[in-house]
Amino acid sequence: MEYIIENFRFLVIEAETQVKLTYGLLSDFRISVLEKILSKDDYIDNLKATVENACFSKIHILKGHVDQKKINDIRALHIISVNLERIADYCVNIARQTEYLSDLAFFRRYDYHSMFTEIQKGLSRIIPVFNGRGLSGALEICRIESRMDQLYKESFDRIMVELKEGRQVGNLITTIFIFRYLERIGDALLNIGEALIFAILGDRIKIRQIDALQKTLSEAGFKEDLSDIDFSSFWGSRSGCRISKVGQKNPASFTTQGVFKEGVLKKIKREQENIRRWEEIYPGIVPKIFGYHENQDTASLLVEFLPGCTLDQIILTENADSVRDVIFIFEETLSDIWQKTLTPGPFDTDYMAQLKSRLEGVYRVHPQFYRPAQHLGALRIRSSEDLIHACTDLEKSAPAPFTVFIHGDFNVNNIVFNQGEEKVYFIDLHRSRKADYVQDASVFLVSIFRMPVFDLELRERLNTVTLYFYEWFADFALKNADSTFQFRLALALARSFYTSIRFELNRDFAREMYLRSLFLMEQTSAHQGRPLSDFILPESVLFY
Repeated sequence: MEYIIENFRFLVIEAETQVKLTYGLLSDFRISVLEKILSKDDYIDNLKATVENACFSKIHILKGHVDQKKINDIRALHIISVNLERIADYCVNIARQTEYLSDLAFFRRYDYHSMFTEIQKGLSRIIPVFNGRGLSGALEICRIESRMDQLYKESFDRIMVELKEGRQVGNLITTIFIFRYLERIGDALLNIGEALIFAILGDRIKIRQIDALQKTLSEAGFKEDLSDIDFSSFWGSRSGCRISKVGQKNPASFTTQGVFKEGVLKKIKREQENIRRWEEIYPGIVPKIFGYHENQDTASLLVEFLPGCTLDQIILTENADSVRDVIFIFEETLSDIWQKTLTPGPFDTDYMAQLKSRLEGVYRVHPQFYRPAQHLGALRIRSSEDLIHACTDLEKSAPAPFTVFIHGDFNVNNIVFNQGEEKVYFIDLHRSRKADYVQDASVFLVSIFRMPVFDLELRERLNTVTLYFYEWFADFALKNADSTFQFRLALALARSFYTSIRFELNRDFAREMYLRSLFLMEQTSAHQGRPLSDFILPESVLFY
């Protein structure tokens, strides 16, 4: 480790030297300085390669040993080294650009001094921050990038105005290139700052997310330094949001563990609003909100971390008696929610519209899963597109007879069971709304089907749970005089099977879901002209 850090220090020093030489070259051009900058390029490349090789070797040696902090340090040192070498390369590029200026005095009309001041400030903080684990220093290095962007924009706007005058075009273009390289040094400093944050916190997190976390934690009553927080990301999420678990290392003012979510403003705001709606509708079914913060385009939310297991974990790992107990509690809770929120009146569903809106994502992952129109003798086989179109028209004639307040993303891993409290919780609620309960039923059933479990015994367990819930949903429909339940469920299942394959890279398993979707659409479209209440769902599509 000492060998890595020693060479790393040399690399920092050499990058600082290149920046100082480049500043000197722009301020007072001398060919000897230009040659010195160019000659250092190979040495810096070799230093970076030395650090890189040593980092990989050390990680290999540590493999199998529980020393995550040291591994995080090595990963951070490697990222910083790559970006230091990149900064040095940008200095070489700037130096070479000076050869295209007819008069260096022309360039000096612009404010490059402020940008170099920021760069030197950032480079000088790297080693003290790494040694002292000062989060505020790492954040300051990150924030240099936004100031560099602003300085670049000021010079860029001025140059663009002058370009329109048609004079000194060559010098103006070269000047833009030089400022562009300086701006990219700011990007490299941002990468360095975020690598230092990773070394301090033990998790990859961007400056934007750090700022959001600080403000959201502040609302939750956390007043200490952010480095006192235990922070770990959930990398398996497909939500498009940053999702992390946070907690206090040394209990003080913020003693409860929480889940931090940061992402697009519209999505996070909707989730916050829906959590509050759920709390009004069915108190205790959702996590508590500790803090919420909005920026211009993003928002962040801190909610209670719910101890327990998700429903999929329980189904796969618990014994049969425990699974039955959990299912009973979940069933009672869901029945109560649906009965309490049931509102009579026709509701137009949009299952085929949902399918169409996700087709692009499906074809990106599986472009082969599009069926063109075909003929088998006199028999015409509809294309995927024709089937969707036919089902869209048919869906309009089968509105749901009532609505309930649905979860909206009712996957089994969005249902948490606390065994100590014998209580069910819902999470990931940004899609909750008043709608057809069949939406939740179909998503729930397909989420069980698409669990990538192929052990025969476990698969049989999944099929048993699927059959139980299908019969339970059908019983709910019967008790509430929903005569088109099976028809709507077929359309909703077709939607869920088809759209789920964009998350499945196992081609054979994806094909199973794709074919089931086509089969269901063929069955429903063939019912054209007959009473939709007579439609019978082919239950076999639910089992693998």
